[in-house]
Amino acid sequence: MGLPVIGMRGVNLRPELANTYLAQVKVGPMALEAAVENQIRILVADDHEMILDIARMYLDQQGDMSVVTVMDLDAALVAFRDDGPFDIVLLDYQMPGMDGLEGLQKMVALAGDHPVAIITGNPTRKLMNQALDAGAAGIIAKSLPIRSLANSIRFIHSGEIYMPLHLMQDEPNKKAIDTGILSGREMTVLSHLGEGRKNKEIAMTLGLSEGTVKMHVMSICKKLDATNRTQAVVIARDVGLL
Repeated sequence: MGLPVIGMRGVNLRPELANTYLAQVKVGPMALEAAVENQIRILVADDHEMILDIARMYLDQQGDMSVVTVMDLDAALVAFRDDGPFDIVLLDYQMPGMDGLEGLQKMVALAGDHPVAIITGNPTRKLMNQALDAGAAGIIAKSLPIRSLANSIRFIHSGEIYMPLHLMQDEPNKKAIDTGILSGREMTVLSHLGEGRKNKEIAMTLGLSEGTVKMHVMSICKKLDATNRTQAVVIARDVGLL
């Protein structure tokens, strides 16, 4: 008869497999720790406790997210300094301390490379443009279905700009027909795309934020029915826009 075997809950392991099994058991806590480290750390600031409760309850259920919540801008700044950095910060546009977009600018300056987005119950094109110019990584409407909130956060975490779909659509006026498919600013951005320039270079040349340039590129792609900037340039040349 051979050597004894190691058993667990009625399942026997041959001696030659025992070390492998024990190694896997030892790796377990390390794997769990790695999973925690890979979570998206989110700081949510809103003066409505119900909003915070819903966000915390839902986002904490996501395997790749962990959430800290506060109720005003000052508390958000303190939380980022003491417990940060956070991978993403969401700020309520109208909570105490925001003072319009001044609060956003303070958090953007503190967060550095970590994206900061606005959450609001009334997203408008004017707010979109102002927020992007102030360095926001997007706007999330409070009317967004809770199941879509996690996806919008993942989208921002991937380095993209998130905006409600209706803000991406053209304003309903006759100028869009009279001046062509692209606006003047979009034509300018398109010309730079045609020269192979990156968003950062275009932003510096035009005196815009990189986020605003990204939004123009997205709008250009949408209007030209292109899947990316390269295809947009190809289409623009085919139709005589470049």
